[in-house]
Amino acid sequence: MKILIIEDEYHTAKDLAKTLKVVSPDVEIVATIDSVEDAIDFLKEEPELDLIFADIQLGDGLSFEIFRKTKNTIPVIFCTAYNEYALEAFKNLGIDYILKPFTKNSVLKSLEKFENLRSRLSSNAHPSNNYEAIIEALTKTSGISKAKSVVVQTGDKITPIDANLIAFFFTENGITYAYTFEQKKIPVNQNLETLENSFKPTFFRANRQFLVNKKAVKDATHSFNRKIFINLTVPFNEQISVGKLKITAFMDWLSQA
Repeated sequence: MKILIIEDEYHTAKDLAKTLKVVSPDVEIVATIDSVEDAIDFLKEEPELDLIFADIQLGDGLSFEIFRKTKNTIPVIFCTAYNEYALEAFKNLGIDYILKPFTKNSVLKSLEKFENLRSRLSSNAHPSNNYEAIIEALTKTSGISKAKSVVVQTGDKITPIDANLIAFFFTENGITYAYTFEQKKIPVNQNLETLENSFKPTFFRANRQFLVNKKAVKDATHSFNRKIFINLTVPFNEQISVGKLKITAFMDWLSQA
């Protein structure tokens, strides 16, 4: 079985490929692609594929755009952290999915479902052809971030910075800053409330001072006084604590990573 993986998280893509080989040794991973643009170019070449595993939200957009623009006829299994309520939008269109973090069992069940449907699938009758409706429904029901960049103004120069390059936003002495994965501290014009509304659910408001990108969270630690501290994937000289009233929401957000 020839499979394409579309996933922008390197370790997740690597883990998925390994899991696929474990549950189905005859699987061949044809390619692993990490962006909408590259996936469109790849599929336009009409490679020989049996199945696609695709994350929904990639760094440069939603993966549904890939299949809409290429008029894809290859069955797709989506890997996603969205809740089941949001997933109903395309579940009824016959698209299978596995929730992150996935397991060997969930991957195996998706492959089995594909095999059961395989004989009925054809290039002229793909069950997931209404990607515009899926995008609209997901945007309404699951709070997908519409904003992709934050605008930074320095003097007369206005520069957009991709949100995926930002580890977290924070305030210091009344000024809001973006702290990038390259450890650059950049002042931004928006306050944390505005940024939170623009970038949720990718970013989480840990407390009054910090808004954290899920990609920047290495893990979290319980302290003796029942506080939770976020351990980051980037070095920073201050610990980020989660407000007591936000702990439940944080755990829920983290569990869907």
